[in-house]
Order: sequence, then C-alpha cells, then structure tokens
Amino acid sequence: GSGAGSLVAFCVGITDVDPIAFDLLFERFLNPERVSMPDFDIDFCYNRREEVIEYVKRKYGEDKVAQIVTFGTLAARAAVRDVGRALGMPYSRVDTVAKLIPRELNITIKSALSSKELKALYDTDVEIRRLLDVSKSLEGMPRHASTHAAGVVITEKPTYEYVPLSYSGTGVVTQFDMNTDARLGLVKFDFLGLRYITVIHDAELEIRKRNPDFDITTVPLDDTKTFKLLSDAKTDGVFQLESGGMKQVLSRLLPTTLEDVIACIALYRPGPMDSIDKFIERKHGREKTEYKIEALKDILDVTYGCIVYQEQVMQICRSLAGYSYAHADIVRRAMSKKKESVMKAERDSFIEGCLERGIDKSAALDIFDEMVGFAKYAFNKSHATAYGVISYRTAYLKAHYPAEYFSALLTSVLSDTSKLKAYISDAQKFGVSVLAPDINASGADFSVSDGNIRYGLLAIKNVGGVFAENVIKERKKRPFKSFDEFISRMAGADINKRTVEALIKCGVFDSLGVPRSALMSCYETIIESEHDKVRNNISGQLDMFSLASAAESVSDSAFTYPEMNEFSLKELLMFEKESSGMYFSGHMLDNYTEHIKSENTDGIVDIRDSLSDEVESTRYKDKSNVKIAGIISGTKTKVVKSGDTMAFLTVEDRYSEIEVIVFPKQYSKCSHELFDENAVLIEGTLSVEDDEVRILLSDLKPLKSNTEFSKLNASEPTKKDATLYIKVDSFADKRINSLTRCALLNPGKVRIVIFESSTRRTSVLRDVGISPSDKVLERLKSSFGEENVVLK
Repeated sequence: GSGAGSLVAFCVGITDVDPIAFDLLFERFLNPERVSMPDFDIDFCYNRREEVIEYVKRKYGEDKVAQIVTFGTLAARAAVRDVGRALGMPYSRVDTVAKLIPRELNITIKSALSSKELKALYDTDVEIRRLLDVSKSLEGMPRHASTHAAGVVITEKPTYEYVPLSYSGTGVVTQFDMNTDARLGLVKFDFLGLRYITVIHDAELEIRKRNPDFDITTVPLDDTKTFKLLSDAKTDGVFQLESGGMKQVLSRLLPTTLEDVIACIALYRPGPMDSIDKFIERKHGREKTEYKIEALKDILDVTYGCIVYQEQVMQICRSLAGYSYAHADIVRRAMSKKKESVMKAERDSFIEGCLERGIDKSAALDIFDEMVGFAKYAFNKSHATAYGVISYRTAYLKAHYPAEYFSALLTSVLSDTSKLKAYISDAQKFGVSVLAPDINASGADFSVSDGNIRYGLLAIKNVGGVFAENVIKERKKRPFKSFDEFISRMAGADINKRTVEALIKCGVFDSLGVPRSALMSCYETIIESEHDKVRNNISGQLDMFSLASAAESVSDSAFTYPEMNEFSLKELLMFEKESSGMYFSGHMLDNYTEHIKSENTDGIVDIRDSLSDEVESTRYKDKSNVKIAGIISGTKTKVVKSGDTMAFLTVEDRYSEIEVIVFPKQYSKCSHELFDENAVLIEGTLSVEDDEVRILLSDLKPLKSNTEFSKLNASEPTKKDATLYIKVDSFADKRINSLTRCALLNPGKVRIVIFESSTRRTSVLRDVGISPSDKVLERLKSSFGEENVVLK
C-alpha cells in the first residue's frame, strides 16, 4: 500500500493480465465484507497500463472508472519567469532574478527575499519590485491541469455520484486531485507504466534466439561483471541509474550486492540524499558506524546507521515507542504527507512511549526530528527493492548481452531522436555498431545482426507499421533484387511516394547497387508506372503481354537507371538526417575532426548528464565556461525592443544537441555564420534553468575542414603522384559503391584505380580522392582482402 485507500501494484514478471487476480483485487476493495483476499502475485507487464484500464472499464462499466487529474502549480522560479514574460521584460533581467531564488524544494519568493542580493534588487529597482510583487500574488496557484500518470478511481456506483468529472485528451478525469479524492473516501489505484519492463522482455526474446533456455529471473544476483559495470558508472540505459548524479554516487559507492543497489535508489532523493556521503564512508570502513541508542542497531545495521526506508521509520516507532503496526503507519503517512498537526501530536506520543521504555528524552527528540526530515521524501523498501531488481536485471543484460539489450532499448525510444543518438553512442563503447537500414535485412524494430544492431524500418520517417509488416512479409518469400522489383511487388500494399523517398534518402536500397541520386531521379516514374498497371488490371484492361506470370515479370529488373554521379557526402548526410534524424554514411563533423581535436571541446551530452539532477556537478554548473563544436541544425531570430536582432540556435554534435542564445551584440559580429548545416566552434557560459540548460554565446568561429587544417599544420605533404589500387573480379562488384562512400567520408589527394582481374582492365574513379590513413587502408583491406589493396 502507499497511503490510505491507495494501492500500488508492483511488477514481478511479464505475462498477460490475470483477470482472476484483478477481479479478486477489485472485489476486495469494492466489497471488503464479502471477499477474502488470498495470497497471490499480480503479474503483468507495466507498459500495458492502458489495457488494464480498458479491462477494468469493461468489467465494471465505463461510468464507474475515472482517471485522476493533477494540477501543476506556479512555483517561485516558474512564477517569476512566467510573469516576466507576460510583462515583456528582457530575458536576461528575468533570468537574473529567477536564478537568485535558491533551488530548494517548496521555496517561496517571500523566503527567497531573505537573500541580501535579491533583497537589494527588490529595494532599489522598481521594475524588479513589480515583477516580484505580481509573482508573489500568483505563486502557488494552478498553472495547468493534466492527467495523473498512473492514478485511477473505481467506484461501486457511477463515478459522477461521488465526484465531479471532466474530459481530457486521455479520457474522463476527476475534477479533484488525488488528495481530495482520498478525503472523499474514493479508492485510488496506481497502474504504473515502466518502459524498461518491455525492454527486458524484448531483450529476452532476442537472447533466446541463440540461447533458448535464457531466463532473466534466474540470473545470479552476485554477478561480478554486472557490479563492475555499475561501479564503473557505465549505466546509460540502465533503469533508475543513468543520470549524471547517480553515476557519481555509483562510482563512489562501488556496489557489491543487490542491497547496495536498492539502498542507492532509495537514498538518491531529497532528504535521504543528505545521508549519501555518510552511507558511502561507512560502507567502505572510512567512518565508524554509530547509533544514537543501541536499540537502533538491529533496525539500521543494514544501512550503516542511516535511515533509508519508510519501513525503518515504522520499526523505530514500534521498537522504541511501542506502537502497533497501524499506529506506526499513521506516523509514516503523516510525515510523508507533511501533516504538521498530526506530527506534532505524534511527537508527544512518541516521546512518551520512549520514556516508558527507558530511552533518554533528548535522544528520543533527536530520533523523531531525524525521522521527520527523512520521511518527507523516502521510498518504502518494497518499492526500492522492486526498482532495484529491475535496475540489476537491466545492468546484467547490458553487461552480458549488449547487442540484444541495446536493440531492445533503441526500439523503446524509436520516436526520441536525442535518446537514439545517446544510446547508439553508448552501444559503440560496448563494441556494438548500429548498421544502416537495409531493405533486405531490417526488421520493423531494431534487431540483432551478427553481434551488431540493424536499424529498424519504423525509425524512418513516413514509414508506418502496416507498411513495414508488408515489406517483411513479402521479403520472406524471396529477397528484393532491385528497386523497381521492390516497387512492383509492393504496389498493392498502398505504397506512396513520401515513404519511398524517405527510404531512398536514408540508404535503405544501397545494397541493390543503384546510387541514391539515380533512384531519386526516377522513383516517381517507376511508382506511377506500377500504379497504372494495377489500375489497368483492376479495370480489366489486359493485353497479351500482361498475361505473363508474375514471377517472370519480376525475375529480373527491366528498368534502365540513368548514369549519374552519387550525391556529395554532405548531401547524403543531409538526406539521411532529414529522413531518419540520424547519419549513417558518416557525420557532418567527420570533415572537421582535426580542428576539433586541437580545441579540447566539451561534449554536449556530458554537459547535459552533469546537470540532469539535484547533485551538484563538480564539472559543469550555472555560469560555467564551455566550448563546444557542432553543426547548426536550427536557427530562429527575434527583433528585440531596441530594434536589434538576437538569435536562438540549435547546435548538435555527434551525440546530443543544445540551445545557444546569441544576444544582439554577438549577433552583429557573427550573423553571417548563423545558417543551417554550418560547422562552428562556440564558446559561452551555461545558463541552467529549472529543467533546461542553454549556452549564452560569447564567441563563434567556423570550424576548419581537415584539408584546411592540414595545410596550416602540414609537416609532410602527401605525394602528388600517390595512387591507391583496388583489385576486383568485375567492375560490377557492389563493394565499389562502398569504396566511393569511404572516399567521400575520408577525402584526400590520393587517386583511386580499380583493376578488373578478369579482363586486366583498369578504371580511375573520377573526381574522387581518398586519404591514405592507416585506418582507411585497414578498412579497405578488411573489405577487399589485404592482397587486393595497394598504395604506391
């Protein structure tokens, strides 16, 4: 249970919803006098919350089920920012005032004015005084209404007989929040939705393709490799443990048991967080574990004398003050709900109970005050344990089956490009590459392919689930041999030009041997031709040539594609980004790596991770100076009251993106560089708001290409007559396409000559030069064979 009248159903596995279990559960609460509650586990997949709610509605009726509304309120900082925007004040002035309000839970503007700096502004600046006065009058008022993430009420009679209802985008909701609903005596159910349960399930299915007996519920809970991963803080994509602050805690805690993981999850919250340092020092024996009184040892020894769990609060009340289980839970609940009147009454009761058992009054007061400060935010241990088990299992999968785990993880964030980038980057650190999408190899979702991950069709824009299923179904009959054959076979599956264009742009058809430039020039013609055939067949307009068998008509490609040079690397990358949000042929920054290396830049993802939670970063913080290298992917300009122009940029590197604000003074200096796809080096200071981090630009310079940088720093220029010879059996070898892409990704002055061994003819790749670096040569030798690649 979690509070009066509220039930939190926790996951213990992944199966279908058990109707009998849910019937018993609901009947137990709706008719407690008639139904006894047997011991059983409610076993269901959390991502199916909506299905559970639909089941409840069918069982008890639409009019007896309602979701719970929540009201977002204007906290101090948010009130100042919203009021400042409404008053038309300059962003920088409002930002300065908002940042002078301390980052404390439930801080008010009135208490924030005890700060000398903020009080001085309030007393001397009329505009800021007005800003704060208006903000104080609005502070704490509802800002918006939304649907509770998990809360549902179920009533015996129609819900409208108990509580006023409204309608939101997610369905019928109560007009009262969860606390008011509880005071009315309504039963609240929390159906939680955890994406990671599905991730574990999907990873299991992939693993069982090569290890049929694998069962995540039987993995050892003392696995060395898993705890090494946790101690090294390699926890991107690990449930509950991937934030920057949590990584800092793990790297110091060095967990060695599941109990450590559970405690870490429970401690990493406001309140218990104050005990993190003490917990770590005592775990590693650098600080002696002490107890205010000896009676606390049996209760707190597992957490080194620190109060970590709500159950410990209840145990203390029972052992020290003689409370019953029910009375102890009232104390826990009063503390967690911050009910001061109840806590004041309980303080006297607790002290009296302790005195009766011979406990010193001052020690009893200290213990009670410590419990009050802790219990406002604490987990119950059952909650932390359930989370801890999921965290451990995700870490185990990442440590032992990285390809399968990352495949499931990427599928779970298909629509979140920023998370896709971050997880793909992390997968590469574990030796797992993400292969470009392929019409004959990609599944609908991400899938495992020879220890790597194949990009999924559904991650491509304008590709729907039905179309992806039809492609896979048709492909199982036989692989697609050419683009026009693909169109012919899929013509009856409602194929459309937008979908085909997106597939071409992200390289899905590259393995079929025709350049993307040629496909882009003729795909509409091919589609129209196939649609005409379908329309003619439907209307019965068949001629003698149309009677040929379908197999014969698609056995070989009859379409002649135009001879065209492939798009430039920049064009290829721009098309890939447009159609999938990702780069596959390289990255726009690949041509600037030498300059970037020389600048010692900060990674955007490192900045974001470091500022993602409450633990103060030791590396980045508000007003820190940073330097990033990236591509401008979005630009918006705004004319301010003075008539000057400022800009808001979206800048991305390989793994993440960030907003950069360019104020008028800087804009006048660098406006000619502010265009999309420009590679830039940016210096500035961090601006950290409530949920966002931005860079306030102080300087911007264009990045130098590798060729430009090499000229400036050249010590030994490449020989002008150097030539790279590649031997193949035939000029039709499809690997030549990949060679061209490799040259575009690694431009240089070395010309490329293809030698056809069967005819002993040679062909020079025109307008293409390649860099003769060791990395490039090693890659080409791996593809063509070491004996078939010669540089001289």
